[in-house]
Amino acid sequence: MLTLASEIEVLARFGRALSDPIRCRILLALRDAPAHPAELAEALGISRTRLSNHLACLRDCGLVVAVPVGRRTRYELADPRFGQALDSIRTAVVAVASEPACADAAEEGCC
Repeated sequence: MLTLASEIEVLARFGRALSDPIRCRILLALRDAPAHPAELAEALGISRTRLSNHLACLRDCGLVVAVPVGRRTRYELADPRFGQALDSIRTAVVAVASEPACADAAEEGCC
């Protein structure tokens, strides 16, 4: 069982993973379906090298897993609940971001 301190560290790691727009796009793409790196790179319009670095980060955070399929590797979310969590977070963040106070804070460089 995790202690409160370790739970906070896990949440902070999750936040760092979400702090990069490309990693967010990767997670959202994998929420829809598992994919091979070449497919992800093409869909996201980034180089395979750049994608590989982001996938390594997401693997290290425990958010995605690499599944060998013959001679290729397919990536998928480590737990289907991550997809549900992403949907919930996205809905909440978009709702709050549309409120005037949040827009004012963003203009001031807060978020």
